[in-house]
Amino acid sequence: MVHQAGGCLCGANRYAVRSEPARVTVCHCRFCQRATGSAFLVEPIFSKSDFEHTNGELKTYAHRSEGSGKLIYIHFCETCGTKLFLTLERFTEIVAVFAGTFDDPNWFERTPENSKQIYLGVAQKGTVIPAGIETFIEHFNAADGQPSEATVYAEPKTIGF
Repeated sequence: MVHQAGGCLCGANRYAVRSEPARVTVCHCRFCQRATGSAFLVEPIFSKSDFEHTNGELKTYAHRSEGSGKLIYIHFCETCGTKLFLTLERFTEIVAVFAGTFDDPNWFERTPENSKQIYLGVAQKGTVIPAGIETFIEHFNAADGQPSEATVYAEPKTIGF
């Protein structure tokens, strides 16, 4: 059984996972850019049954997705403001963790078999997309739940150049 833990900047909130991520989504949407203050969010996805908030008091901010119209719940530390994980109205059975909050953010693999890059249509200039990974201009599922068309680059691709 895999056991990995993480938490917020001040240490008041902790969580643990009991499995490898079901998948790793690298999201380039404007929401994730704003939420992280960076070019994208690395988002390992876990079943709710394999995730546990183990310590502290969280605040939750509900944000309506521009893409799906569904709510995204951001769970964060009320003391230091660190965003720890997301739960989603659209995908109720999962928890999406802000990867940088793990004690060891490199413990899980990011491979062509388990990863997707989404919302490349709004990715920041200069972002390098690895070869062999499924990529999507928007989400990998359309708002109606239908799968979107993936593109896989044979060579690394730099956005905006």
